[in-house]
Amino acid sequence: MDYKDYYKVLGVERNASEADIRKAYRKLAMQYHPDRNPNNKQAEERFKEINEAYQVLSDPQKRSHYDRLGSDYSNWQRRGAPGNFNWDQYGGFPGGVHVEYGDLDDLFGGAGGFSDFFRTIFGRGGEGVGTGTRTRARQQPQGYQQELEITLEEAFKGTMRVLQTDGKQKQVHIPAGVRTGSKVRVAGAGPNGLDLYLIVDVKDDPRFERRGNDLHTTATVSIFTAILGGEAEVETFNGKIKLNVPVGTQPEQVFRLAGRGMPSVKNAKEKGDLYVRLKVQIPKYLSPKQRELLEEASRIKF
Repeated sequence: MDYKDYYKVLGVERNASEADIRKAYRKLAMQYHPDRNPNNKQAEERFKEINEAYQVLSDPQKRSHYDRLGSDYSNWQRRGAPGNFNWDQYGGFPGGVHVEYGDLDDLFGGAGGFSDFFRTIFGRGGEGVGTGTRTRARQQPQGYQQELEITLEEAFKGTMRVLQTDGKQKQVHIPAGVRTGSKVRVAGAGPNGLDLYLIVDVKDDPRFERRGNDLHTTATVSIFTAILGGEAEVETFNGKIKLNVPVGTQPEQVFRLAGRGMPSVKNAKEKGDLYVRLKVQIPKYLSPKQRELLEEASRIKF
């Protein structure tokens, strides 16, 4: 059995980040997707190979297991490949391949979607699959995967997408609270009527930084508002709101607005918080009267 270089399949370096791997997969999957290459057996096989590589490299646990194998395999080759490489020692991956009441090949319509290499390295453990066997595992199927890019605002509110499947439209609901890496299962939307798993990629928003279910943003007030107190206008995904600014607020002071962050994907009523960092704007130009009053105030001792 030959070693499969999944990094080469996706065209990325071995130290590629998760974002680089996701970007490479998305580009190749769109290029070789069966819907774009009808009746093209070569493109179908390439798509399966790309999908298999992404199954491994997008999962930190699988990737770590695969990297250990790759290192040992390279060392074995450098030693002159003495004897047969012991593949069996790498077949104990915990949890096995996620398959539901069916053989691994069933995920690809009986066309042998996963390679022997994949099944040897990742198909064992529990009721997994070893080389040349047709053992069944009662776990979640991997199926076909496809990237889905949404905005942070769509992740906040939830959104819909319309997929084309066998000439028919299928409406898919993306729940509020999803984050990059979340999987949305669409039954029967993949090639040959198989399930499709949409891998969510939430785009960055210049207005907010997401940390878990909390959001972080900034608001700007004049130096006079910071000194005397007043209100700051804060943007949220539900519209602009007013933030009370106490007297003597300091630059970069952070205010917490409870329950105005991202919703939990498990319970949309549970939300994180919104943290607002206050920027104090110092005017470049002052009127004569403003300058006079500020100079007078500066002479007053606290």
